[in-house]
Amino acid sequence: MATPYTPQITGQGPKAQIQRLGGHLAGMVMPNIGAFIAWGLITALFIPTGWLPNKEFGALVDPTINVLLPVLIGYTGGRMVHGQRGAVVGAVATIGVVVGAGIPMFLGAMVMGPLTAYVLKLVDGYIQDRTKPGFEMLVDNFTAGIIGGAAAVFGNWGIKPIVTHVTDVAGNGVEWLIHHHLLPLASVLVEPAKVLFLNNAVNHGVLGPLGVAEAAKHGKSIMFMIESNPGPGLGVLAAYLLFGPRNLRPSVPAAMVIQFLGGIHEIYFPYILMKPRLILASMAGGAAGIGTFMITNAGLVATPSPGSIFAYAAETPRGGYFGVFLGVLIAAAVSFAVGSVLLGFGHLNGDDESEPEPDAAAGETPAAETTTDETKTDEAPAPETAPHGA
Repeated sequence: MATPYTPQITGQGPKAQIQRLGGHLAGMVMPNIGAFIAWGLITALFIPTGWLPNKEFGALVDPTINVLLPVLIGYTGGRMVHGQRGAVVGAVATIGVVVGAGIPMFLGAMVMGPLTAYVLKLVDGYIQDRTKPGFEMLVDNFTAGIIGGAAAVFGNWGIKPIVTHVTDVAGNGVEWLIHHHLLPLASVLVEPAKVLFLNNAVNHGVLGPLGVAEAAKHGKSIMFMIESNPGPGLGVLAAYLLFGPRNLRPSVPAAMVIQFLGGIHEIYFPYILMKPRLILASMAGGAAGIGTFMITNAGLVATPSPGSIFAYAAETPRGGYFGVFLGVLIAAAVSFAVGSVLLGFGHLNGDDESEPEPDAAAGETPAAETTTDETKTDEAPAPETAPHGA
């Protein structure tokens, strides 16, 4: 299912299937990103460690993250599957996994919303031609109510414990990496996944929920910066600008603005795919940035979406700007340095093979034509020259 936020995926291989999953996750989260930003701003301003501590306003933080945002995700997931009726039962089903969970139930919402809407879609298809005229509204309302209520009970009984366990396992794994100072190794997996356009699946499906849970406890989380750091992409593009193929350099400045200021990281993925060895630069920059975040104890209060430097500034807690900006800067510097080496400082970018073509277009081709015309003096040059210059 294509959405305004995800492209149409073709093919049936494992890569295509994973991309579709990532597209579904992004389609549920991205329409609600404004609500995430609102929660992040409320958190940054009004929690006890915020810019404007306020107990009454700070009380908005927990209900928003534990109830509102998961319900919005479940609602959107249900709508993607079965329109407005699917949205309603998706929201009702999500309440089942939210109540009593004690953690942000994003993963549970991503499961229950679409699943319940799909069940309702099957039921609607079965009873549509079997409902007597005049009873359509009665049947529609009761089927939605019964399926939504049953899904809420099932989610509370069956899905909530599973999601809680999965979240605990993932959190323990990340905690193990942190305690053993190995969290930078996450870039070895995250950066290649990003280049395959799985960034939304990684960020919103895995790291985002972990970050939200950690931020709810500690007021900030490094998880929000593992995938979204704009530094590695900026460094790769800067290496392309100075040492990449000359025919691509004019397009790089605009890409840098879109990536670093606009937060649209997808703009630099094709540059890496054209020179796959540059994935090493992105991985090195990502690892260096995470290492810097760990050393400086940096973190954000919410997911910076899109991953713009402006979003980073908006989601940085009071007193945390040094570590956040330093991590972004070091990530950019390391990815630039490694990328420059991988491009051979301009000697390994393919210009040697591509130079004759621009030169020919500029002046060598007419010279060759002149030589040919000198050999064939009896032929009129004008008719042949015109097509070559067209």
